[in-house]
Amino acid sequence: MVSVPSGSRRLGAALMGIAVLGFVLTLVVSAAVTPPISNVSSPTVSDRTVVGVQSTTTDGRVVALDTHGDVLWQYGHANGYHDVSWLQNGTVLASFIDNGYRNCGPYESPCARTGVRVIDPKPSPHVVYEWTFPVRSGRNSEMHDADLLPSGDLLVADMDQERVFTLAPNGTITWQWNASERYDPPSDPTRTDWLHINDVDRIGPGRYLVSVRNANQLVVLQRGEGVVDVVNGDGNWRRLNKQHNPQYLSKDAILVADSENDRVVELHRIDGTWKIAWQAHGAGGIGFDWPRDADRLPNGHTLVTDSRNNRVVELNESGKMVWSARVPTLPYEADRYPGEYPAGPPTGETGTVGVGTTNLPVFGYLLDSARHVVALPYWVAGWHLAFGCVALLVFLAGLWLFVRSPKSRLREQPE
Repeated sequence: MVSVPSGSRRLGAALMGIAVLGFVLTLVVSAAVTPPISNVSSPTVSDRTVVGVQSTTTDGRVVALDTHGDVLWQYGHANGYHDVSWLQNGTVLASFIDNGYRNCGPYESPCARTGVRVIDPKPSPHVVYEWTFPVRSGRNSEMHDADLLPSGDLLVADMDQERVFTLAPNGTITWQWNASERYDPPSDPTRTDWLHINDVDRIGPGRYLVSVRNANQLVVLQRGEGVVDVVNGDGNWRRLNKQHNPQYLSKDAILVADSENDRVVELHRIDGTWKIAWQAHGAGGIGFDWPRDADRLPNGHTLVTDSRNNRVVELNESGKMVWSARVPTLPYEADRYPGEYPAGPPTGETGTVGVGTTNLPVFGYLLDSARHVVALPYWVAGWHLAFGCVALLVFLAGLWLFVRSPKSRLREQPE
């Protein structure tokens, strides 16, 4: 004699099977039909590209790619790298942060230190110059940007103290602007991620463009005067949302990675007001996911560091992808030799190019939060998470039916 499942138990088992099979098939099909990250079969790249990799662990590195996207050389020895810039002699200036230091100044040992390195790739990658200072935390206190000025000083964006300063070769600070001159400060900026000043570029003699990320603003500083211009003065997140690495194209045009809005935008000043003239939401059939750098190249193309998609991509004005290369987890910035300045021209087109990823408000937010913690495949979108939740509910309903429903009566099995 054998027990025969009741109708409810059969339905429960079927629901569990459908939920598992449906979710697995969805992931398999999505992975199969999504365009590849790398696309260098017909490269149009004129020279090498260097990438600063922040990493999600302690595996930060600087990576140099050739025109085919292959690694020419790389250098690690840090928790994370951020801004990278080619120097005229072929070396690379890179900002970084690393843990495990004993010389900690006012902070407890061991501590993190942040600063800059100049890396010479020949004959093998090695550091020829390094300058650092201790910070309270290895997170949200790192130096995200440093540029070499014509005078030989370094121009530095300091997130720990929320300031911009210039540094002489002997380590002396020669000029400084504190964000507290414009923004209301907390009692101690080193204890909170207050403004997250993440970029500064020289745009003229004594004139600097600064990204104040947490205020969703770009400000123009003039030495001796302070802030002389503000882009997105009301901090409206629909125009800029926690942006990175603005590039000054002209006095009336700025290119910027609008990170939390998953796009790259070109802002034009029209009748005294900064407005979005051109924007790109993706390239190569893949929507941007937290892009954190955009450089206008001399040929009018745009080089984008698509951070959570772990790629560097070049697109033309119409949004067509002309080159893309996979890079290690969580790249921060890329620089095409000989450097991002002088910048290429403002775009002659207007409107929106490139299709972004379908955004489901709640699930998109949950997925973005998860990507800050773990590395997920680039093709996973918010709707996968939503479908997974539905599949889980169906599975649990089937399990409840299967467990709670009684078996039917026993019947004899014929001999």
